[in-house]
Amino acid sequence: MNAPNSQTAAPSIESVTSKSGHARTIACLEALVGFDTTSRDSNLALIEWVERYLQTFGVESQRINNDEGTKANLWATIGPAIDGGIILSGHTDVVPVDGQDWSTNPFVLTAHDDKLYGRGSSDMKGFLAAVLAKVPELTQAKLTRPVHIAMSYDEEVGCLGVRSLISKLVDESPRPSACIVGEPTGMEVVVAHKTKRSLRVTVNGKAAHSSLAPLAVNAVEYAARLVVFIREIGERLRKEGPLDPDFDVAHTTAHTGIFNGGTQLNIVPELCVFDFEFRALPAVDVDALVEEVKACARDVLETEMKAVAPETSIQFDAISGFPGLETPPDSDLIALVKSLAGKNHHTKVAYGTEAGLFSQAEIPTAICGPGHIAQAHKPNEFVEIAQLAACDDFLDRLVAACSK
Repeated sequence: MNAPNSQTAAPSIESVTSKSGHARTIACLEALVGFDTTSRDSNLALIEWVERYLQTFGVESQRINNDEGTKANLWATIGPAIDGGIILSGHTDVVPVDGQDWSTNPFVLTAHDDKLYGRGSSDMKGFLAAVLAKVPELTQAKLTRPVHIAMSYDEEVGCLGVRSLISKLVDESPRPSACIVGEPTGMEVVVAHKTKRSLRVTVNGKAAHSSLAPLAVNAVEYAARLVVFIREIGERLRKEGPLDPDFDVAHTTAHTGIFNGGTQLNIVPELCVFDFEFRALPAVDVDALVEEVKACARDVLETEMKAVAPETSIQFDAISGFPGLETPPDSDLIALVKSLAGKNHHTKVAYGTEAGLFSQAEIPTAICGPGHIAQAHKPNEFVEIAQLAACDDFLDRLVAACSK
């Protein structure tokens, strides 16, 4: 079935807080999944529910709104108001379910065969649910360093919302000393991810009847030549590196995902638009790669185009981007996160997260959370109940570590 984009009422705060342990985690996840926080829509209903939930345990929180007041980050601190706290961070937004063939309502958490189905169950409301479920224990513990809860908006469209939250951290004190971003890693410890730059290219040519093609400038053909050039850069990076075998894709990648141009065959197309991206290893200068593409467009293709029609052009507009993450595997933070996860090893991932932005703000950051990225963004997204249980154990150890 193609399930409707509909919701049911979120569980009451009382029904969630009446549960304990792992059952509370599942109840929190049921509440969070019940809010349709697709990035194009507001997340304020979810934020309000979390605010009221935190208030139940005497925890005050702060909103950091977007300019329109339609979305918000949330920031809360439990424990002493001193430097050295640990941030538990996650995004509240999810990708659309439009056109996906779901077997259940994506905004109603559904249990089946030791799995919990629902949009965001893996990416990444499962982690947020586990964190919220641990609030009673955090408030009762004798914390010697604070634990901060950070929830953001618009991660799925370019890690946009968290930037204003991080600016707040940089400008204010006390200052956290570490961050754990709970993206779905199967509770593996991730120390690095790639940098991303995505751009939209608009090729403005000159139209004509196709019988007069040599007198016109074919926007589709020039766009296609630039796409081939981008692919050639990707092939060069694949063959020549640099390479990092710890990543699931060991090299920097180039990719064109959308290409639109032309109206009908007997008209030389005047306009073509395409979107492309680079996902670069942290040590690679991704902006230099973008500049290489722009130089080809400017010095080769536009020169040819303008020789025929001076009014033609190739325009680049940024879509999104975020910095890579590269936390030293021998750092104190990674040693701590490995001990919390019960792991002796670490890994690196090709997908991007908000972790790079925290790291860029000089807050050491690791990624570790329940669920698997293979389930993210798909119909019938799920998180295994065992993964949530492992995250509960992880957070229990964190409470103990922050109480020493």
